[in-house]
Amino acid sequence: MEKKREEAGEYHSKDFEWEFLKNIVEKDPSLSHHLHQQHQYYHHYSQKHPPPPDSQPWQDFHSRHSSGKFFKERRYLLKEFPELVSCGENSKLLEVGCGNGSTVLPILRGNKNITVYACDCSSEALVRTKENIDRVIASVDNFHSFCCDFSTSEFPDWVACDNCRDRSGGSVGMQVNYRCSLNEHCIGGVDFVTLIFTLSAVPKERMPRAIKECFNVLKPGGLLLFRDYGLYDMTMLRFEPEKVIGFREYVRSDGTLSYFFCLDTVRKLFIDAGFIEVELENCCVKAVNRRKGKSMYRVWVHGKFQKPF
Repeated sequence: MEKKREEAGEYHSKDFEWEFLKNIVEKDPSLSHHLHQQHQYYHHYSQKHPPPPDSQPWQDFHSRHSSGKFFKERRYLLKEFPELVSCGENSKLLEVGCGNGSTVLPILRGNKNITVYACDCSSEALVRTKENIDRVIASVDNFHSFCCDFSTSEFPDWVACDNCRDRSGGSVGMQVNYRCSLNEHCIGGVDFVTLIFTLSAVPKERMPRAIKECFNVLKPGGLLLFRDYGLYDMTMLRFEPEKVIGFREYVRSDGTLSYFFCLDTVRKLFIDAGFIEVELENCCVKAVNRRKGKSMYRVWVHGKFQKPF
């Protein structure tokens, strides 16, 4: 019962208005380092810390959290994105940045008609995903994983070849069962792309390229489903000044990055890539630590974006 209440709480998203939290943050002098577009630590950090290989911090992260205790299934996503349950037979989904499989698993359990392709820049993450799926589902023939950093390279040709990336037009029904006529190994693009707490880990300057790559492998009419950290989320406010490496961009002690989005930034990124905005809002959840008597304000950005026909 407690677990069900927790999941319902995560899905509920209107505990407070975002402007209420914005006023609290902007009036607190101890949080001023989160507000400035130019910060004394930006240049200091870049000089002292040359960037590591992109995947290495995440390789190390998933190696450290290999016991399974870190895994938490995101079942609430099926309520936030009901299209993942109601989509037609032979639908295809690409989960970008699958991590330990916390997004992939509820999708596989919620809809046996959908084929899920999952990628991550960390090969260690793919191992964790497979382990977590195998613990719950005895036999899976509609799941495939591969290693890819979508912020620096294209998705493989078998996801969408040049011919499929260039096509447009057609009805929804035609697109669902589309197969590439020029490349027998190409699946013809996907009907859905999920970006769940992935884009915030990409360096900000690479975000436009990464989103465009997602756009290119979607079928016309396909949906990109987005959820990520919102501006002034509790985890943002916990960062110390020396962890600030850019405006609203931070580095954790393990070397992984975290960016916090406002709605305008998300809107511009996706519209500039060619998407149509379907839904975009802040999810604001208040949690109370009864032992410490503290209120914790969580902010996530929820979005749906469609590739035009």
